[in-house]
Amino acid sequence: MVFFLHVVPMMAALGLQPHAPREYRSLRMGYLEFLLLMLWWIYLYLFAVTPWQYVSVNSELYSYSYNSLDMVEKLVFVVGAGVLWIRTWGPWKKIYAHLFGAAFLYLLGSQMINRAIDVEDLHYHTGSVYDIPLVASMAWFVGLGLMARKVSAASEPVAKGPRRQGIWPARLAMLAILSIPALALWAMFLNEAPPRVGEYRLIISLCAMLVLGAIVFLKQHLLDQELLGLLHASEESVENLKSLQKQLVHSEKMAALGQLVAGAAHEINNPLTAILGYSDMLTTQGGSPAEARGLAQKIHSQGRRIKTLVSDLLSFAKQSPAEKVQLDVNSIVTKAVQLRELNLGNGNIRIDMRVDPGLPGIRGDANQLLQVCFHIVGNALDALQEAGEGVLVVRTRREGPNIVLEFADTGPGLAEPSRIFDPFYTTKPLGKGTGLGLSACYGIVQEHGGQISAWNRPEGGATFRIELPIAQNAPAAVSAH
Repeated sequence: MVFFLHVVPMMAALGLQPHAPREYRSLRMGYLEFLLLMLWWIYLYLFAVTPWQYVSVNSELYSYSYNSLDMVEKLVFVVGAGVLWIRTWGPWKKIYAHLFGAAFLYLLGSQMINRAIDVEDLHYHTGSVYDIPLVASMAWFVGLGLMARKVSAASEPVAKGPRRQGIWPARLAMLAILSIPALALWAMFLNEAPPRVGEYRLIISLCAMLVLGAIVFLKQHLLDQELLGLLHASEESVENLKSLQKQLVHSEKMAALGQLVAGAAHEINNPLTAILGYSDMLTTQGGSPAEARGLAQKIHSQGRRIKTLVSDLLSFAKQSPAEKVQLDVNSIVTKAVQLRELNLGNGNIRIDMRVDPGLPGIRGDANQLLQVCFHIVGNALDALQEAGEGVLVVRTRREGPNIVLEFADTGPGLAEPSRIFDPFYTTKPLGKGTGLGLSACYGIVQEHGGQISAWNRPEGGATFRIELPIAQNAPAAVSAH
């Protein structure tokens, strides 16, 4: 049986198809397919050969069955090598051509020796002329191995239709399993062998179905796990794609709006400067009536509001690159908190700083990043003042290649978390917000190669998270002044 099975590993090698690209190898015959193939050939040997050796001894039927099955086995390998020879090109076509030739010569030599042994008149003996084709085929196999050892699968052309090639080994394994009950039915109803042989073959078939069925069940289980993994990876990819699409849409909206706002703001600035100047003149003129001076003061106040709005618009639309230097994140966050604490009058509101003192530095513009932190801290404190009390927790830490800043408050939360970075979106009363602050923060963080996100906490309040990449091969961070 061992000598009979020596071709099976070469069949498995053909099923693995070393010429094919690596990305498709997960679909090809693996260890389970090889185990199925080997057990199926063992079953065929036990089914066709061993009955005449142990159950109902018959040397002629034994020799005939062995030689016939051995020829079928070698013929299957020859056909497989021939199919791959036709379907490939380049160096691999040459390799499979040699493999086909060596396998065919080996099959021919084996049959010549078997024929010479069966026919006494041919006088077969070891070292006779009948051994020449067999020895030549073995030498051919050795030469083929030496020739093919330097061929790289990654650098050579692949077979035609590579996406379909990984299917046929699995289909052959399915056909092999389906052949077992067919052979059992043939042994029971169509074969004229002795009853003991039929019973033996039926028992062998049932045992083979149990063993091979268990392997198929294991293979299906592993395949289900792989499919579930692919499904989860696909779902994650879809979610990442949706997130990326939202970011792209938002970035395109920001870029278009920035160009529009930049032009409009400059045009508004010129007449606005004149309005502010004339209103100052009316306010300071002593001969003007008190009512006129009051109206001039209101004009001046509204003009200053417009001036602030235009300044915010110009800051939002600014497209010049930031001057980036080595920075200490903790210094920037601490300064932003200190600036906002100056206006913090409510004793029921406090800020809890939880910064990691050992953080590496980042590269960025100190003023822009200070503006981001100052604005987020200000929004959080405004929300807490509306609630009358609460805590703002500011954290800094390292996560992999990024520095993470988190601002979590216990306020009322965000009304629409998906829209807070949209330009001109604000929930503040008229005159207290332009809706450009968080949009500007979004653009600054993106310009620094980071990410900013916000969500409502399950226990109440909102969280803003900023991720900034750590500077690579940079000196120690310096404080932002």
